[in-house]
Amino acid sequence: MPRRLFKRYMPDPTSIREHKSLRFFGTLLHDANLWHLNRHSVARAMGVGLFAALIPIPMQMLLAAALAIALRGNLPIAVSLVWLTNPLTMPPVFFATYMTGAWLMQVPPRTLPETITVDWVTDQLATIWQPFLLGSLVCGVVLGVLGYFTTQWYWRWWVGRQWRRRQCRCTPARDSRTHAAAADQQAHAQYVEHGGSHQHEGDRGADADVRHAQDAVAERVDHVQHGVGQRHGLPERRQ
Repeated sequence: MPRRLFKRYMPDPTSIREHKSLRFFGTLLHDANLWHLNRHSVARAMGVGLFAALIPIPMQMLLAAALAIALRGNLPIAVSLVWLTNPLTMPPVFFATYMTGAWLMQVPPRTLPETITVDWVTDQLATIWQPFLLGSLVCGVVLGVLGYFTTQWYWRWWVGRQWRRRQCRCTPARDSRTHAAAADQQAHAQYVEHGGSHQHEGDRGADADVRHAQDAVAERVDHVQHGVGQRHGLPERRQ
């Protein structure tokens, strides 16, 4: 099942509950719906986790956890997805979101210098924060929606494939049982037919024996009557 695949890579629930940045939620983390692995909870977690990963704010885990709690998504999956934007992937990902925002706002994008420094980034934030934030929101929404529906489709496809495999394994056995039942019915019909013919032959033989016995009795009676008639001078009985 797909839950085995997600369970293999999801973090330990205990470590999520005891994470120092998530203790803020308190007893909300003990909701059983946040730890279930089903199609809807995993799809919601994929959606909110991918959305939070593209939002350029500190403590993205808090945003992912809050959305997962509100939407009843799987909390470990939602929180773990924010690490898609780590120190190695942040520069290309956020540059792509900035270019998307600049394209949406129809403003000329800034060109990158040969060496990117903290001072250059600080100076440019005053002018690029609007397209950067807009591009991050749009890309986050699009990626979150794609993650949600892709997970739904993948889960349905996986379950359907498993059912088709079971049906393929069960079909030969069912066919063999059907053929065996048909053969038994045919053999029984042949047995009944042959048994009926033998019974008719036996009945005809019994009828012949009865007729022979009756003829023998009639002949015996005639013989006795003939002997009696001769002794007493009676006329012979005509046939």
